[in-house]
Amino acid sequence: MGHAELVQELKSLRKGRGLLGRVEERVGPVLRAACAVTEDDGLVAIRAKVAGRLTDLAAHLPEDLRVAALAAFAISPEARQPLYQERVKWAAKRLDRDPRTVRRRVDEAIDLLAEQASSAAPSPVVSPSAVWHTTALSVALVLDQPSPLVLERRRVVADQDGVSALDMAVSLPNGRRDVSATVLYGGRLLDRGMETSDRWGFGIELPRPLARGESWEVAVLFTLTSAAALRPCMVCVPRHPCESFDLHVRFGAGARSEVATLDGAFQRDVTDPAYQGGHQEIDASGELHLRFRHLTPGLAYGARWADQA
Repeated sequence: MGHAELVQELKSLRKGRGLLGRVEERVGPVLRAACAVTEDDGLVAIRAKVAGRLTDLAAHLPEDLRVAALAAFAISPEARQPLYQERVKWAAKRLDRDPRTVRRRVDEAIDLLAEQASSAAPSPVVSPSAVWHTTALSVALVLDQPSPLVLERRRVVADQDGVSALDMAVSLPNGRRDVSATVLYGGRLLDRGMETSDRWGFGIELPRPLARGESWEVAVLFTLTSAAALRPCMVCVPRHPCESFDLHVRFGAGARSEVATLDGAFQRDVTDPAYQGGHQEIDASGELHLRFRHLTPGLAYGARWADQA
């Protein structure tokens, strides 16, 4: 894969609206190969694959270069202005640098992103974005019970023939011991063990392999030992492209009046008290409903709240 060609394609992509523009016309052949984009992919799939791949690669950059790069391509939700120079100004304010310095940071980041992609281009077989993607995810969290419940329903579409399992994960303060999972329909639970000290990797083995383009729905019920087993938040950080995410949280009687919302935040912002996201009021039933569209892999979507005294 040509490093110089990829640099030029990335510099072209950052112009105008970045990834929010006509990406099917502006994502060149080298970048398509780096992001496992196929001829059958439409606008949504191309945007999700390129955004996901660039987000993954940018995670290995220093913070200033990562902020500059994600702003340049309009991947950061806060930096989705229609013009490149406006996104540069946003990044300059975020980094406390002048726009000229940020433009240099963008060029440096693009060179490093191209270097990483050239040396480790994803295979269509092993790349998550090339295997399956989520068209609809619905999560309902019930907190007004002695044992909190989480119901997850997910509809996926196979992006290649032979998809036989779905890989997923959940993060909890105390790991696996505080949660039990039951597949309600759609397959059989696979326990992949602890991926980190607080993230449990699990999968769903499907009853039969899916053909490319075929959709499938699964539902999993998680039962927690107590409210203390759950952090005061519920967020989705998709590994795969996700077209829609509906979140329902039932706090019950006497709930707080509003919660903070996260719409495409960095993962570190989920627990950062200084992060200023949006806000959503709780209704008279003590319930919250949020809806997100076109989620970027690697970023966080959902809600967080203060521990109730």
